[in-house]
Amino acid sequence: MLQPQEAQTLAPGLNFFPALKPPNKTQTFHKISALIVTFFAYASFHASRKPPSIVKSVLGPKSTIPAQGSSEETGWAPFNGPDGTHRLGELDLAFLTSYSLGMYFAGHIADRIDLRLFLVFGMMGSGILTLVFGFGYWFSVHWLGYYIAVQILCGLFQSIGWPCVVAVVGNWFGKEKRGLIMGVWNSHTSVGNIVGSVVASAVLEFGWGWSFVVPGFLVIFVGVFVFLFLVVRPEDLGFEVPGNEFEMHLEHEEKAENEEVGLLGVESSDSLEAIGFLQAWRLPAVAPFAFCLFFSKLVAYTFLYWLPFYIRHTDVAGVQLSHKTAGILSTIFDLGGVFGGILAGLISDMIEARAVTSVAFLILSIPALVLYRVYGSLSMISNIVLMFLSGLLVNGPYSLITTAVAADLGTQDSVKGNSRALATVTAIIDGTGSVGAALGPLLAGYISTQGWNSVFLMLIVAILFAALFLIRVAKTEIQQKSIEGKWVWNSMTSQ
Repeated sequence: MLQPQEAQTLAPGLNFFPALKPPNKTQTFHKISALIVTFFAYASFHASRKPPSIVKSVLGPKSTIPAQGSSEETGWAPFNGPDGTHRLGELDLAFLTSYSLGMYFAGHIADRIDLRLFLVFGMMGSGILTLVFGFGYWFSVHWLGYYIAVQILCGLFQSIGWPCVVAVVGNWFGKEKRGLIMGVWNSHTSVGNIVGSVVASAVLEFGWGWSFVVPGFLVIFVGVFVFLFLVVRPEDLGFEVPGNEFEMHLEHEEKAENEEVGLLGVESSDSLEAIGFLQAWRLPAVAPFAFCLFFSKLVAYTFLYWLPFYIRHTDVAGVQLSHKTAGILSTIFDLGGVFGGILAGLISDMIEARAVTSVAFLILSIPALVLYRVYGSLSMISNIVLMFLSGLLVNGPYSLITTAVAADLGTQDSVKGNSRALATVTAIIDGTGSVGAALGPLLAGYISTQGWNSVFLMLIVAILFAALFLIRVAKTEIQQKSIEGKWVWNSMTSQ
């Protein structure tokens, strides 16, 4: 066992409860604890992102079709005019643009400072700004600049979350079964969306401001929990680093390593030295997966921000649903995303081919979206089944790339086990994806005025581009598997 880090680096909760420290608790206990704490942390982030999509139909232009179980709507200036739908799209753009730009800087910073404190800082800022957005209801704020400014600042604070939680999980778990573990863990995205949708929809009848205030307090509360109990690295408690073959064999291979020049053009860098931003971009497969996520996340976030609005304005079995029902029904897409992330992680572990798995899910998601658009309105059952299937296939590769793929690329041989490259690589991949996430909802706001068929066509084109960026990587994986298969066959036949 390694020597523990200084006491002040530990989460305060472990000092308050010494029974949680080694040797009272094993490394397995703390691995599971890190997984649970980061799960709730990022679930709360996503819960606070969901309210804008839930209140869109309340803030936006008045519906001309009477809704089942709802009163007459008046909208909320400045979103209730003829160009209200465009302004709602611009509101999403403000948040997601600052989020994507902030992601690049957040990952760079996260590799250099205390991950726990940085994560808590992001959570507190996100919670407070979510509250501030909701206060616009009680203070009767009708100035577009107010809501845009709040969303820009909130996006910057939200960008802190993802690089931090992925880096923490990557520190605790090695590559073995990483796809399955992170697939299960990444369900926090969908769980957060579901919680945010249910909570925001449940309190919407009391005024749309409550749909922001309650999730805002949720993020703050979970942030306090993270501050008290999150342990960032196994070394902080004196445990060995899991799954780090480079560290395990360092002494035996020191001479060979000193002579080796890595793909980054440097000699045996210190494993504690944070990698440069441009160096991370040049790592093998980082750019293809990053640009694939650009289009994949464009599709996922278009659903995240516009699906309740779409359901609200599309008859299901000839009936238009209420705001509350549409918001809760949209959680089926996220429920499918939970299973999609787990399934994609499991399959990629079994065949050891992340790109092949991602391309397969992307291609299958195209007919799923077509079926949902054409037959989803026939009945409630067909709507639920096809929405679940669409969520499973759309969110599968998105989940896989942002978790297991990012962790794999951030700890590949090219960085010689450098754990401090993990947040930077994660930020590059998810930051690039978030640029697409910003573009998708904005385009949906404009294109939806031409009809929803045009929106679905945009999504299908985006999926095709996402698959194209991974074709070369998938081909390489297939070739590697073919070579490995031939080697195994030759070994068996030669005996």
